Parts: sequence; structure tokens; C-alpha cells
Amino acid sequence: MQTRFTSREVVALTGITLRQLQWWDERRIVVPSREGHRRLYSTEDLAEVAVICELRRRGFSLQRVRKVVRFLQREFSKRLAETVGGASDYHLLTDGHTLYLETSTRQIVDILKNSRQPMLDICLSDTVRQVRAVVRNAEKKASAAVPHAARRSRKVS
Repeated sequence: MQTRFTSREVVALTGITLRQLQWWDERRIVVPSREGHRRLYSTEDLAEVAVICELRRRGFSLQRVRKVVRFLQREFSKRLAETVGGASDYHLLTDGHTLYLETSTRQIVDILKNSRQPMLDICLSDTVRQVRAVVRNAEKKASAAVPHAARRSRKVS
């Protein structure tokens, strides 16, 4: 699997703008590595960007997103993609004030039953899996195009 992505590739894979990506870097929400002036994003960075995009699409403010990312890092002392990339499904539930991170279906149902107001549930694991699937598909298309291009450039004597 590809391990580094340019800003333009991240934009193409996630649908956010270059400016949003730059701003998130400036605010230290997702900090890519650098090669000169180029920002290079790891697969873990890409997964975090995708989760943040999903939270933003669901109406989370950037300040709230920052709290969610910090909460997840505090809870697991790992990157988001490392945490939710395993076999269990991780669900982030919130009522707008309280955050719950659950892997147990029973716990999720209990939280939803006992909630006094609507809850938002986002399956973080699904978002990370979708990112990985998109990356794999892009790599398959790129590798399928290489042999075809190599055939055309062959010199005939």
C-alpha cells in the first residue's frame, strides 16, 4: 500500500480543499511530514483527514473535531488509524456534549437507549477501511496503467 501522499492526492481522495488541508496543518490538527516545501501525508494522516472530513460533514465544528482527535489520542496513546484499524469496530457517539467511544454493540445500544436526546454515531473503523480501499483501488489502476504505457514506449528496430 502506498505510504506517502501529496497534498493534491489527499484532496483527490478525500474531497477537501488544498486550503483546508493547509489550515489543518497550520493548526496542528493533521501534521504531515515535509520534503522541502511539499507536504507528504502518511496512510495514517490520510485516515485522520478522512475521519475529520466525516465529522465536519456531520456538522462538527473544527474546535469540536480537535477535541475528538485529542480525546482519541489520550484514550489510546496511538494514532487514529492504528487504533481503529484492527478487527473491532469503533463507534464514536456524541450528544453534542459528551463523547463515547465504544466497540461493544451492547454498550452502544445501552447508550442510545438511555440517552435523553438524539445521538450521533460514526463508525470510525468504516471510515478508515474506506480510505484504505480507495488507496488500494487507486494503486491497482496505477499499476494496471504502467504495463500499457511501457508497451507503447518500446522502441521498434
